[in-house]
Amino acid sequence: MRIRRAKRLVAALPFAWLTAVGACSATAGDDADQQADGESIQQSLLGHTMVLPKGFAINVFAQNLGGLRFMTVGPDGAIYASRMSAGLIVKMTDANHDGTADGTVTVQSGLNNPHGIAFRGDTMYVAEEGRVVRFPPGGGAETIVSNIPQGGHNTRTIVFKGDTLFLSVGSSCNLCDESDPRRAAVTVYRPDGSGEQVYARGLRNSVGLAINPQTGELWATNNDRDNLGDDIPPDRVNILHKDGFYGWPNCYLPGKPNPEYASASGVCSNTIGPAVELTAHSAPLGLTFYSGTAFPSQYRGALFIAQHGSWNRSSKSGYVVSWVQVDNGKPSGGAKRFVSGWLQGQSNWGRPVDVLTAPDGSLLISDDDNGRIYRVAYQG
Repeated sequence: MRIRRAKRLVAALPFAWLTAVGACSATAGDDADQQADGESIQQSLLGHTMVLPKGFAINVFAQNLGGLRFMTVGPDGAIYASRMSAGLIVKMTDANHDGTADGTVTVQSGLNNPHGIAFRGDTMYVAEEGRVVRFPPGGGAETIVSNIPQGGHNTRTIVFKGDTLFLSVGSSCNLCDESDPRRAAVTVYRPDGSGEQVYARGLRNSVGLAINPQTGELWATNNDRDNLGDDIPPDRVNILHKDGFYGWPNCYLPGKPNPEYASASGVCSNTIGPAVELTAHSAPLGLTFYSGTAFPSQYRGALFIAQHGSWNRSSKSGYVVSWVQVDNGKPSGGAKRFVSGWLQGQSNWGRPVDVLTAPDGSLLISDDDNGRIYRVAYQG
């Protein structure tokens, strides 16, 4: 049923045209080390050429969402999204199953840079810049974590694993020694905000968090330091372990001290390396393990990554959604392009932020440059 519905949707889009292209055909500006695998198609979207694997199509699910950032699926099956700069949490449904949101409803307002959203049962948790707040059904806001350090990398992301709440807080700087141990780290709490413990550190800016459903491990994107040139250091996805150290600010890879910390070779030898390396400065943000059944088998359980795109590279990188095959809970091979086209030459018209498996098995992609959510569906 989902496949037939996706076919009708693509056929109905007046701007959509599909053309098969070669197996490794790259859109101008795409990362050379993240070629698409298999045959690709081109599709026109809003006057721009998008590139996807053969059999997939993309459309706009929702728009006019200024400040859009992270998304999650609520217990009611609706899509919840943060509008960070607007201070809002909004809700979207697709009751008629036409692949577009029926409308947008504001469920919380007046928040301070809300970013991460997570549900535990029917209680919604929101990570603001300076606190984590929860909203029990029928009740008012309850602050469970306060006095989170503000400024610097100011997004705050949360995810639950059972009764454990993970909170990511980025660094205050490009490269420095932090005085607050919660900076450049992931910290854990009980659902009521008690029991604070630093879980993993040395993470300059881990914007995205996701639990691997096969292993129960926490995976996280990380944006590494600037000012070492176009190609160093790589951005990455890490598998986080309790008490693990991932290098920052001393090292950018195991055994690779930052020049400013040249004497830190001993520390660097104990640094945990990345599970997945990505192009430098491509800015991986949200990530998700595909949990649907509508995509072909090679994508089921795969890791999808939104790469927001570089701001300080002489040749731009990122502006794509990538995927990594996962076998037995571990990455199998490197990242490959899944959707590209937001970067045309050296000009970008969109910036992917987050990825989410929708209840119908499609993949949703948020874009904070345009305030849109895109929907990628498999049509066969």
